[in-house]
Amino acid sequence: MKHMELDLTDPNKLQIVARALSSDLRLKILELLNERSMNIIELAQKLEVPISTVSNSIVILEEADLIRTERQTGVRGVMKLCSRKKDNIAIRLVMPNGHEIQSHYQMMPIGHYTDISVTPVCGLLSDVRSIGEQDDVSSFYDQMRYDAQLLWFQQGYVEYRFSNRILKDNHLKCIEISFEACSEAPNYRMDWPSDISVFLNGVEIGTWLCPGDFGGRQGKFSPLWWDQSSTQYGILKRWRVDETGAYLDDVRISDVTLSDLGIMESPFIRLSIAVKKDAVHQGGINLFGEKFGDYNQAIMMRLDYIEK
Repeated sequence: MKHMELDLTDPNKLQIVARALSSDLRLKILELLNERSMNIIELAQKLEVPISTVSNSIVILEEADLIRTERQTGVRGVMKLCSRKKDNIAIRLVMPNGHEIQSHYQMMPIGHYTDISVTPVCGLLSDVRSIGEQDDVSSFYDQMRYDAQLLWFQQGYVEYRFSNRILKDNHLKCIEISFEACSEAPNYRMDWPSDISVFLNGVEIGTWLCPGDFGGRQGKFSPLWWDQSSTQYGILKRWRVDETGAYLDDVRISDVTLSDLGIMESPFIRLSIAVKKDAVHQGGINLFGEKFGDYNQAIMMRLDYIEK
């Protein structure tokens, strides 16, 4: 994920970005560029506004470092090809005690799991081909599994290990996990509920009732060779634990706090994503990488901390 951090020590930059985001038209341009790169003529046609209006907005967005432009030669001469430069913007505020909250990001490819226990139906795909044989658990140990961009299973878990080294000289304030996922049905089925649970260091954070397995259109980043009659995209979910409890998309889901997780008791943070044996809705799971689905990211962990 391409991240921008802003703070109040550079008010000029903050104002430039705020100005760029203050226009409905410029927000629509950023939304269109989420799908693919476009030139100014294409953007003007999509938005049904004059080319000159789009050009002015592009200059403002480029000044704010939110997009990049390259010169493209075409039938109408040289035209600017625009692409989005940032995926996430964070504004850091100074704590009352003078310590500033800082964020550390780690991105984990979905095939880099350290432990699994899964049951069929199951399988893995890279962005160019299948990995091993579908419904064969041994495929999850294939040497190509590190290239996985989509994996699925009916029941069980996948486990990942993230470094906690940044916290050795700092005080953790919040841990957040985000990933794109959906249920696992034959082909796809929009109304196929599944209970998907998240554990940190063996402690259950909570369970999300996913409404279905999504297809019927191409995922924004899914390869064209993957049939639209199969799973194409999921929903991006954010799991957060701080000193007040555990949250799913900012809604409190449990009383688990940071002190329950034992973050510094081992050299890594253990994340497990599971469909439990006793789940009420055992609809399986599809887990998406950055080259599959609707979101250009793998599994992301964010650690918010202040210096000790």
